[in-house]
Amino acid sequence: MSIRHSLLALLSEGPRYGYQLRGDFESRTGSTWPLNIGQVYTTLDRLERDGLVVNDGDDGAGHVIYRLSEAGRAEADGWFATPVVNQNPPRNELAIKLALALTLDGVDVSAIIQTQRAASITTLQDFTRQRRSAAAELDAPENGTDGTAWLLVLDALIFETEAEIRWLDHCEGWLAKRAQASAGTATRSPANGSPATGSEATHEDARAERVAK
Repeated sequence: MSIRHSLLALLSEGPRYGYQLRGDFESRTGSTWPLNIGQVYTTLDRLERDGLVVNDGDDGAGHVIYRLSEAGRAEADGWFATPVVNQNPPRNELAIKLALALTLDGVDVSAIIQTQRAASITTLQDFTRQRRSAAAELDAPENGTDGTAWLLVLDALIFETEAEIRWLDHCEGWLAKRAQASAGTATRSPANGSPATGSEATHEDARAERVAK
């Protein structure tokens, strides 16, 4: 997450002090990624050093006010205009856990997958409930702010969690096929037009049930 560019984007609306920036960021993203106030002010100091924001001094109430410089506005505009490219994918703890589990004796990989799937389904259901609630309040939000941004964040979280569940289903199916191959058992693949195995059919039923919820 780019805190630097997020603060510049918020400052494009007008001057703010650190606590205002943190509050605005968290309210617009549903507090999904909480910001440490020390991190906010450290970032503002660096932005000032780089000539992207201007310190306008104390507002009389003990708050240091910051505003965008012209260079800062250009930086914010450039951020919105530039696609996000994950050249170095962020660490995925679940993928690392499964990769290590596969290389260690005595670790039940299937149990890890099943436990994680159950937790991910619970998370997905929670996100889905939050989205329904947010959508219902969109036309008349209680706090007077537009809930559209929060809906988009929830959609991203829902899609991300659904992808994780699909990946877990894939891992389980792949491991089952590997086990069958090692045991010399012939497998039949739905991709070749054959009926799905009981395990594969169960996964399909589970996916349909999650979509229905």
